[in-house]
Amino acid sequence: MSAPEIRFEDFMAARYGPLFRTAYLLAGDPVQAEDLLQDALASTCARWGSLRDKGAADAYVRQVMARAVQRQWRRRGREVSTAELPDAGHGGGLDVRADQLALWAAVRRLPPRMRATLVLRYVDDLSVEDTARVLGCSTGSVKSQTHHALKRLRVALPDLQLAAVSEEQS
Repeated sequence: MSAPEIRFEDFMAARYGPLFRTAYLLAGDPVQAEDLLQDALASTCARWGSLRDKGAADAYVRQVMARAVQRQWRRRGREVSTAELPDAGHGGGLDVRADQLALWAAVRRLPPRMRATLVLRYVDDLSVEDTARVLGCSTGSVKSQTHHALKRLRVALPDLQLAAVSEEQS
């Protein structure tokens, strides 16, 4: 099926898993991630007919989610949810090793904009320019947020090898 002929139902069925992973990493909680993704998909569905490039729908959904997380953070301040679910369930593959759990806990403590920058850059593998476009900010802001987020993670997790993510990539 060519990109202009993609139906919303087909897009959602094919991309739900990767988009949920992004929502989970942005929200920091599986329940909030589900709500975030559902709201973003509802918005996308409502605008589906007016989207010129259906192949860029992933980017549109990520942008809606990232901006929603930023708005929520502004409204509630720097509140961080700390309640743990009684049944850990499936952690999006991040609960496999102790290092990953420690890293995920540290990432969850980052402000949403820094967390969003790291998720979009290193999990969704977006370029600095694409990340800036999704977040609605300058490339310099993306580089700065990435630098400060990695610096905080290195301080919080000195024993964890974060050297694989070099400052040059930010």
